[in-house]
Amino acid sequence: MNPAELFRQETDTLQLAPGDFLFHEGDNGDKMYELLEGEIQILLGNFVLETAGQGMLIGEMALIDKSRRTANAVAKTACRLAQIDRRRFHFLVQQTPYFATHAMKIVADRLRHMNAVATVR
Repeated sequence: MNPAELFRQETDTLQLAPGDFLFHEGDNGDKMYELLEGEIQILLGNFVLETAGQGMLIGEMALIDKSRRTANAVAKTACRLAQIDRRRFHFLVQQTPYFATHAMKIVADRLRHMNAVATVR
């Protein structure tokens, strides 16, 4: 199952135009987002850590551990996102175990990517 299918009928989506910030480094992390359409760049300063595409979760770390955002997220293209607050996240994890493994896979992939970047530097 594609996790984006969970949000296929979503009517309360967030729309971003190219250049719009989804969040800034240091913001409170009270939501994460499923990217339904478009691309978002995750930036640390001017360094692009990742370009996230359709089906990716964005902002999951701050939601899970209640920390502040550690990077900026800016729309590279027009984007449509499903918003997931803590209550909804816990519901999705309980009712849809695949969603939980999807979130864990994304966190693991990002950690591997950051380790590879750190090794190259």
